[in-house]
Amino acid sequence: MVKRLLIKILCGKEEETMMAMLWAQQIMLGKKTFAQVPKLLKDKVREILEDSGFGELAQE
Repeated sequence: MVKRLLIKILCGKEEETMMAMLWAQQIMLGKKTFAQVPKLLKDKVREILEDSGFGELAQE
């Protein structure tokens, strides 16, 4: 909770979304796995993957 608040304060909502989009892209390209995503970004990355038709990649 504190880490998430710090990220939002330091980076802002747009930067958090951008980081999630970058992680999702790397997962879609097969360069990273969902298990490697930082806990603070998992919900947003899962949402992006599902919205992009890659929901099956959002598994641990």
